[in-house]
Amino acid sequence: EVKVMESGGGLVQPGGSLRLSCAASGFTFSDSSISWVRQAPGKGREGVAAIDRTRRSHYSDSVKGRFIISQDAAKNTLYLEMSSLKPEDTAMYYCAAARGPTYGPNSLMSNWYQYWGPGTQVTVSS
Repeated sequence: EVKVMESGGGLVQPGGSLRLSCAASGFTFSDSSISWVRQAPGKGREGVAAIDRTRRSHYSDSVKGRFIISQDAAKNTLYLEMSSLKPEDTAMYYCAAARGPTYGPNSLMSNWYQYWGPGTQVTVSS
């Protein structure tokens, strides 16, 4: 059984930083395309960062230069380092993994992903 679980969300002031983690069991992140997807209240899903099958990283324009996606293969854990946070970054953040390969910026599209965690809330507010 595949299980994916995010952690690290919370309340942070504008301009602050936060690191999200995602642990998986029954699934190996290093063999798959993986992504961080967020959803703000009343809005659709937005893929913000992804690592494709060639292990290249991709970012949405809204977070480029502020967020960094990485993985620790030994721990089978995915991370999202978020800095210079803005109120508009407030959302539920989900970790997602794909059974099949994805390539290039298309890896940001959330419909490619089958395995999802329950999400972790990030709130940016003073």
